[in-house]
Amino acid sequence: MSWFRSLSSPSYAQKLFLLATIPLVVAVAAIAILVAHQSRAFAEREIQALEAQMLAAKKEELRNYVTQARNGFYFIYGLASPEDEDAKRQVAQILAAMIYGSDGFFFVYDYNGTNLVSPRQTEYIGRNWTGLSESNGTPIVDKFIDLARGGAGWHEFLWEKPSTGQEAEMVAYVLGLQDWQWAIGTGVFIDDVKASVAAARADVEDRVRRTFYYIGVITFAALMLVFISGMALNIRERRLADAKLKQLTQRVFDAQEEERGRVARELHDGISQNLVGVRYALDSASRRLSQTDMREDRGVALLDRGIEHLSGAIQEVRRISRDLRPGVLDDLGLGPAVKSLTEDFSARTGITADFSTVVFRNRLDQESKIALYRIAQEALTNIERHSGATRVSVDLRGHRTGATLQIQDNGSGIAQSVLSERGKGGLGLRNMQERIDQLDGTLTISSTRSGTLIEARVPLSHLLPPEDVSDTNKKAAE
Repeated sequence: MSWFRSLSSPSYAQKLFLLATIPLVVAVAAIAILVAHQSRAFAEREIQALEAQMLAAKKEELRNYVTQARNGFYFIYGLASPEDEDAKRQVAQILAAMIYGSDGFFFVYDYNGTNLVSPRQTEYIGRNWTGLSESNGTPIVDKFIDLARGGAGWHEFLWEKPSTGQEAEMVAYVLGLQDWQWAIGTGVFIDDVKASVAAARADVEDRVRRTFYYIGVITFAALMLVFISGMALNIRERRLADAKLKQLTQRVFDAQEEERGRVARELHDGISQNLVGVRYALDSASRRLSQTDMREDRGVALLDRGIEHLSGAIQEVRRISRDLRPGVLDDLGLGPAVKSLTEDFSARTGITADFSTVVFRNRLDQESKIALYRIAQEALTNIERHSGATRVSVDLRGHRTGATLQIQDNGSGIAQSVLSERGKGGLGLRNMQERIDQLDGTLTISSTRSGTLIEARVPLSHLLPPEDVSDTNKKAAE
């Protein structure tokens, strides 16, 4: 069904491929049909010419046979009278003896249709064969007599071949002896000619089929070339588009981090400092009121409560500032930052959180540190809001293939429908996936009813060599 939908609504690449291949296929098909038609027409003309040449050679051979036979008995026929039976018997004997090949012989019919000579088929001798026709209805003996009366002529018909006993096509040359009213002739079977013609036609068909095969192979090769070229172009364009999209996404993330840092600084340096100043002023006022005789217990209590709320506001501003851009991430690295994040999460939610790590020595590049920190931050936020978990473990370590961050809880898990549509699901999961994609890493989420495991892997290419780490630390110190 999906295949049918893809055909009914092709993509841009499929439309481009169809646009390139359909004219090619149509053109090749037209060329193939034209070539086949021209080849068959040319071959048919050649075959017909070959058949005509072979028949002409056969006919010329028959004419020579009849001419030689007439020369052999002409000294008898020329001196005999029409009623000279002895001369007729001698001529008949001469013709009966003139056999050649496996099927060649001379035949004689008088104008009444009676067979006088038939050496290979003696059962015909002495019988009248007027009206004799072949299996297709072509007259034989009557045609011989007509040709003899006219002097001479050719006749093609089906006749029983003596060597096989089967009907075969024969061409005969008939000569008339008008004084005796005899039709003398001989014939040759032309089934070999027909077989040669049929073989030639079969060879033509075979060549046409081979031509179609070659054209098909060439067309297939051309289509594959177009397909491979289109795929290469499509892959190249897609890679360029992905690279540009990655650059754009990285710019968005950088802009977000820059804006978060700016807001965090504004909160810390501006609002937080102002709130601290107000708190100190209120503390000073409370101490002075408590030392004077004009003390009012209720007013002091209200002032103390205001100071308490103000302290809470200061802590909240500092927390928001730290969440927006934790200073420990830039100062001490990813491990301490995630550890601080885990401890704050445990203190705020009451969920037991364990953190373990292997010393990184701040070797991750800046993009990887920010991405893994934000993934940990988003994962802990989701656990707090949705999981109902009572225990969380966070593990961060480097290894030979890169760095891995694992966050596991014992909560109720994530619905499979959300996991299967991660790219279309909640904003948090989508942001996690986009951040790890920017690093060419992998994000794996395994979830059951007994808990969820989130694993983010960063490839080795994002771990800085030692000299780069020292340079980065010097710049951070400056």
